[in-house]
Amino acid sequence: MNSVDITTVKSILSQPQKIVIVPHRNPDGDAMGSCLALYKFLKSKGHSAQLIAPNDYPKFLKWMPGNETVINFERENSKAKELIEQATVIFTLDFNHLSRVGQMETVLQEATADFIMIDHHQQPSDYAKVTYSDVGMSSTCEMVYNFIDFLGETNFIDADIATNLYTGIMTDTGSFKYRSTSSKTHRVVAELIDKGADNMEIHSKVFDTNSPSRLHLLGAALSNMVILPEYSTAYITLTQDELDKYEFKKGDTEGFVNYGLTLEGIIFALIFIENREEGIIKISLRSVGDFSVNEFAREHFNGGGHNNAAGGRSEMSMEETIFHFNEILKKYKSKLNP
Repeated sequence: MNSVDITTVKSILSQPQKIVIVPHRNPDGDAMGSCLALYKFLKSKGHSAQLIAPNDYPKFLKWMPGNETVINFERENSKAKELIEQATVIFTLDFNHLSRVGQMETVLQEATADFIMIDHHQQPSDYAKVTYSDVGMSSTCEMVYNFIDFLGETNFIDADIATNLYTGIMTDTGSFKYRSTSSKTHRVVAELIDKGADNMEIHSKVFDTNSPSRLHLLGAALSNMVILPEYSTAYITLTQDELDKYEFKKGDTEGFVNYGLTLEGIIFALIFIENREEGIIKISLRSVGDFSVNEFAREHFNGGGHNNAAGGRSEMSMEETIFHFNEILKKYKSKLNP
C-alpha cells in the first residue's frame, strides 16, 4: 500500500463503521483465513463487522475462530442483502473482480459503501476506493498481516487472528513450498506463531481429517490419471457419477490436482471435475517452474489465478473438454519440453 492509501484507510477507520467482509465464491483457506482474521481485527477496533460468504465452504475450514459468525449468502439471503445495503465499508478479499462472488455480484454493484480490496491475483479491476494489490505475495492472509502492520496495529493480533492468518498462508503456499513463499513470508509466520498460532494443530485440522468416502474418491481420481510424458503433463478426471458414488462433499477434492506434480518429469498438472448442476467442467491447474497456468487458464478456459496455480471452467462435456485440452496442448510442446 502506498502512503495515500494508508492515510485514506486510517481516515475511514477512524470512526465506527458498518463493515461487510466478502471472500470469493467457493472460498478456500486463504479466503476464509483472511476474512475471519480481518473480521476479528475490525471487531476489536470497535467497528460493526460481518463476514458474508457467497456460498458454503469445506468442512475442514469450519473449525477456524469466528466461523460461527459467518453468514452464508445463499442460505440467509435477505439478511445478507440488508447488511450489504446498510454497510458503509465493504472489504473484498482474495479476489479482484466482482464476478467472482456469483449471485452476490449485483447486490455488491448496487452497494453505496466504500470498497477496499485486498488481493494478490493478477489484473485487478477498479471498483474499489482503495486497492491493495500485490501479485508477488504468497497469500491474501500475508497481505492482511501487512495491512494491519501498515496501520501500526499489529498489537491487536491475538491468538485467534494469528491462527486464521497462519491457516491461509499455509494453505495458499502448499505448506510453504511454492515459489511465492518468501523470506518475509516466513518472518510473518514466525510472528504469528509467537502470537499464538499453533502450527502443528492447524496443519492437523486442515490436512489430517479424512473420511472413508473421500479416500475412495481419491482412489478413483488417481486411477483416472492420464500421464502425457511428451508434454510433461498429467491430468485427472472426475465425473458427476463418480462424485455421487463416493458421496462427494465440498472440499473433498482439495489437493487432488497436486498428485500429478509428484511424478518425476511432470511440470503441468490438471484436474477436470464435472458439475452437472452448473453444467460445467471445473478445472484446477498447477505447475512448477516457469510455465504459467494463469496465462493458460485465461487464454483457453475462462479462468486465471497465479503463475503456478489457477482455475478455469469449460461448458463443453467432459469428453469434449478433454479432446479440446489435448488439441491445445500440442501448441505448448516447446514450452513444456524446453
